[in-house]
Amino acid sequence: MASKKSMKSAFESMMFVWGEPLDVKAAADVFDITKQEAYDLFKELQEEYEQEGRGIVIREINKTFQFVTREENADYIERLCTPVKARRLSQSALEVLAIVAYKQPVTKGEIEAIRGIKCDRVMEGLMKKDLVCEKGRSEAVGRPILYGTTDTFLKNFGFSSLKELPPIDDVEGVMAVDADLVEAEDEDPVAAGQIKFEF
Repeated sequence: MASKKSMKSAFESMMFVWGEPLDVKAAADVFDITKQEAYDLFKELQEEYEQEGRGIVIREINKTFQFVTREENADYIERLCTPVKARRLSQSALEVLAIVAYKQPVTKGEIEAIRGIKCDRVMEGLMKKDLVCEKGRSEAVGRPILYGTTDTFLKNFGFSSLKELPPIDDVEGVMAVDADLVEAEDEDPVAAGQIKFEF
């Protein structure tokens, strides 16, 4: 069996080459070790990177791991990569995404009941951006489709899991957005610094 040091070294190479978040099970299968052993090695490696203050850090997303740049270096990266084409989310998309995130699994009907307006086009856009996906069907009449957020949502909003969503007393409160923050449907919340994407 390979040493812990050599396995962690291999995990680094695998994450670098893989690009997308690397699943713990896939890494474990390479070395014929348990998922827990692989997970523990990833966490050790993650801690080592953090302790050294490296410009690259290891982020966990639902039992997968990925190399990302350190958040504190965002300004330098932005200067290097300017101009950066930012993808926009409208106010409507942000509202629907918040409802899905907090109420999932949720049907379109339930979303529309909260918003008081149809959300077909908004949902289509969120699904194209891979922020929302189908999670099965409800047992209610007509068996409507249930929707939930994706790992892409977690990655782009900087969460490791849904447990990290900030607590709110009532999801309907998400609708009470300060008018000063978003004045028009097309305002870019990314440029305004409200949210950051890593598409």
